Amino acid sequence: MLSLVTGGTGFVGAAVVRLLLSEGCAVRVLARRGSDLRNLDGLDIDLIYGDLLNRDSLRQAPKGCSRAYHVAAHYSLWEADPSVFYRVNVDGTRNLLEAATEAEVERVVHTSTVGALGYRDDGGPADEKTPATLDQMVGHYKRSKFLAEEEARQAAARGVPVVIVNPSTPVGPRDIKPTPTGRIIVDFLNRRMPAYIDTGLNLIDVDDVARGLLLAADRGRVGERYILGHRNLTLGEIFALLGQITKIPPPMVRLPYHVILPLAYANQWLSDRITRRPPRIPLEGVKMAKRRMFFNASKAVRELGLPQSPIEQALEKAVRWFTDHGYVEK
Repeated sequence: MLSLVTGGTGFVGAAVVRLLLSEGCAVRVLARRGSDLRNLDGLDIDLIYGDLLNRDSLRQAPKGCSRAYHVAAHYSLWEADPSVFYRVNVDGTRNLLEAATEAEVERVVHTSTVGALGYRDDGGPADEKTPATLDQMVGHYKRSKFLAEEEARQAAARGVPVVIVNPSTPVGPRDIKPTPTGRIIVDFLNRRMPAYIDTGLNLIDVDDVARGLLLAADRGRVGERYILGHRNLTLGEIFALLGQITKIPPPMVRLPYHVILPLAYANQWLSDRITRRPPRIPLEGVKMAKRRMFFNASKAVRELGLPQSPIEQALEKAVRWFTDHGYVEK
């Protein structure tokens, strides 16, 4: 069985590629020319070059594939040109779904994010049915992923065999970029985290996310969404776990939201007007942190059999990988 993986050079995509190979599946990875291919080193894959925004290059990618795992996305908290979020995440998803339909792929798994879900007014964990609107989406990344998920739902309504998964916050090895969450871990390891804001995240082992995508292809219901998450933790609790793993003292100063927000606005202004580089304190990240990103993944556990590996082990793997690959200063 041949499977297509978009975004296979990235954090989650590489975990999907490796899991498919471990189960004896043939894998085709779609990558842009010039992509960082380190996560694919030594893997027996069919690597083809193309671009989600180039329909002609995209047509060849899913041909002969029984399944397509659409993991590729533009993920960051700041860009000099915000249109890149909508071109890659929305238009790219539409193009990929059209190509998969034309190639008669039997099942497509669209990777969304919990950032595209709603939130509960009482602060409790949200689930797949928690209402959400585009106006509630903070920042271009979340807005674009919300719209991309709409593309997937509309395709499912037209008969395209699409299942949607919403990973929470993956942690683990091969976060080469790193992701914003990986950057938090790297900053902690380099003792650049003197204080933190009171927020919360739902963490899950990146390898469990990969397993969730494969389970969604096998057992997921077309048109349904599944939260791929595990453990809800405050940021303070995450730092405490990292402190236990590394023996580095966790930050003890918790900054109020109203203190960090003006600093984020100042950083944003500098990035937009002067440096044209990502802000040290991303405004969108701070705005997201106003609400704890807690989620309930029981539907995926119940219907898909999503594994729930210990978060301590996932954090240990992340720490070891970042340390072994030069992200930690000597």
